[in-house]
Amino acid sequence: MLNRKYRRVGGFSLIELLIVIAIILIILAMALPKLNKARMQAFEMGAIKAVTTLHTAQAQYYSQFGRYATTLAELGPGKTGTANAAAADLISTDLAAGEKGGYRYEMQATPTGYTINANPTAFNNTGSRTFFSDQSLTIRQNFSSEPANAESPEIK
Repeated sequence: MLNRKYRRVGGFSLIELLIVIAIILIILAMALPKLNKARMQAFEMGAIKAVTTLHTAQAQYYSQFGRYATTLAELGPGKTGTANAAAADLISTDLAAGEKGGYRYEMQATPTGYTINANPTAFNNTGSRTFFSDQSLTIRQNFSSEPANAESPEIK
């Protein structure tokens, strides 16, 4: 009879462990959407910064070669290591490839300069906005999956 009295020495019961796990899951369910939103906002801020970087690179390219670059590859690093009009080494390799930080970047030449589009790789996952800019340096945004354009609202 003495053994039965002292049989349970310590530890947690299965019910207690399940309650703790349930509490942790509830807290996680409340925190996860905010974490995803913060992550998406970080990707969007990175895209805006990348567009600004492309503007700076275009200004440097124009001062060196007397024209705007027509592709991202012209602004990126070359294979030989020496900077030239085909590869000016003004932006990073991933940005020159057209994809960085959850966004895809496209640059096109226009008769008066260039346009830049930044679109999320997975809409509402890596970003909820698309961005557009041109040689005017004004960045415009669109809150839908359609790419932003010259008529989209300006970021203020």
